[in-house]
Amino acid sequence: MKITPLKVVLAGLVAGGLGLVAGILATGGGPLLGTDLGQRVLNDALTANAPPLPDGGAVARRGEALPAVAVDRLDGGQVRLPGDYAGRPLLVNVWASWCGPCIKEMPELDRYARAQGEAGVQVLGLALDEPQAVRAFLARIPVHYPQAIDVPGPADAGVRLGNPQGVLPYSILVSADGRLLKQKIGPFEHGEIDRWAAP
Repeated sequence: MKITPLKVVLAGLVAGGLGLVAGILATGGGPLLGTDLGQRVLNDALTANAPPLPDGGAVARRGEALPAVAVDRLDGGQVRLPGDYAGRPLLVNVWASWCGPCIKEMPELDRYARAQGEAGVQVLGLALDEPQAVRAFLARIPVHYPQAIDVPGPADAGVRLGNPQGVLPYSILVSADGRLLKQKIGPFEHGEIDRWAAP
């Protein structure tokens, strides 16, 4: 077998990419995970071999229109994404009451949501959890942005919103016209959301 320079370069790129992904998963990513490039690499790695949804539904992809997702509001009724939030950007934060990093970032999400007011980015929490556990958690640590809920599983709302591996917390930014702009795996640090969700 003849080894050409192109094969060497391609092998090096593949090995480097696999090493980068392994490093991110093993060490938490450090500063790289806090960048948009790092988040893209991590999300691409986590979605590369994701199985198709059991019902044949679509999974959100960056830059494309968000597939229709319907979930229950914690306080009753249903939320239809992206339609119910059309006209303004939307940050959806997928979390669970048992997820330590999710709990840590909630005050920051609440601060950000309050700062947005009536004209800024909308914020929606989406708990993949039991309703009783979510209500008990929110009684202890209240937040002032709306909450929706879904049953965790292989085709839950978090998976449909672009997180087929179910890593929590997981956040997305949706444009006013319903396209998936950004994805973030992991918690927001203090002040990070303002930069991340900026136009």
